[in-house]
Amino acid sequence: MFLGMQTSSHPPNDDNSFRSLILEAARVHVRRFGEQKTNVVDIAKALGTSHTKIYRHFRSKAEIFDALVQEAMRDEEQIARHFVTVQGPAAERLEGMILALHARKRERLTGDAELYELYRRVVDERPDIVAAYARSMTQLAAQIIADGADKGEFRLDDISAAACVVRDAVTVFVHPAHVEATIKANRPVEPMVRNVVRSLVAAFAAGVRLEPVPQS
Repeated sequence: MFLGMQTSSHPPNDDNSFRSLILEAARVHVRRFGEQKTNVVDIAKALGTSHTKIYRHFRSKAEIFDALVQEAMRDEEQIARHFVTVQGPAAERLEGMILALHARKRERLTGDAELYELYRRVVDERPDIVAAYARSMTQLAAQIIADGADKGEFRLDDISAAACVVRDAVTVFVHPAHVEATIKANRPVEPMVRNVVRSLVAAFAAGVRLEPVPQS
């Protein structure tokens, strides 16, 4: 549909639909040519429209790229949310969530390298986007932990602090730079994830006392 065959010169009027078309055209162009060789004019040409119309939805190329990364983050949040709602012991759901998030990052790196590099750059340069993502993912982990505490799996006084412990302990398995490094080093990540998460949940089950963590 994109980059070889132009769409109609009259894109949909619906703002959300056209915004989605812009992001898809940008995604395809980045995959084919890379971030540095993608600009607003290229995206407009792929859609058969003018660059001025693109600017009605996004103020800049950087904003389009940010939106692409935020879409990827929302996809990861949906993966994590599955483990909040699925039935089963909280310990197994936490472990499954981290393994699934790492697997998605590996898929992006090995199968979508140009977009992965874009993701990694935005993570490095946009701490506000990363902070919002981290808050959302920590809240999802907290929901699993709270369910485990309610069912007697964990003995915890501070669910929020426990969720922060999980976040801090597993960042090495889901941060794009660390994921790339572990793949290049051929590290056995799955056993490493299991060992870390199982150590955490064993502490939670034993009733570890945690210090409150100030919220940023």
